[in-house]
Amino acid sequence: MRTAAAFLPMLRRSDHAAIVNTASIVSTTGLPRRVCYGASKGAVLSLTMAMAADHVGEGIRVNCVCPGTIDTPWVGRLLDATDDPQAARSNLIARQPIGRLGTAPEIAEAIVYPASPAAGYVTGSALAIDGGTSGFQVPKG
Repeated sequence: MRTAAAFLPMLRRSDHAAIVNTASIVSTTGLPRRVCYGASKGAVLSLTMAMAADHVGEGIRVNCVCPGTIDTPWVGRLLDATDDPQAARSNLIARQPIGRLGTAPEIAEAIVYPASPAAGYVTGSALAIDGGTSGFQVPKG
């Protein structure tokens, strides 16, 4: 919020002004043991929608991306801290409908689109990049 506020004067002078926040699928999907994280990411989603409403008249588009489980060093450290990191990784992957974890480049590409002039008609949107986790359940065998 403070970063966006600091850049608003420059964004107001831009012909293609866009802000892309990063929330999480936890902002719209309840997951166990994620109370504080979910609340904070839900706040990012609400901030995005409120900012979109506040700045649409100025030609500033505001959107957010909502990543799912991404294979990052942070996730790796969490898995390494378990009794059986390989089994923990396998279990985590098994919970992903698409059958794998996401990658940082996939999230970066998802951020590029709403930031670009190609998304000139996109504002107040949340894009889930989560391999299907928030959208559907895969039936178990």
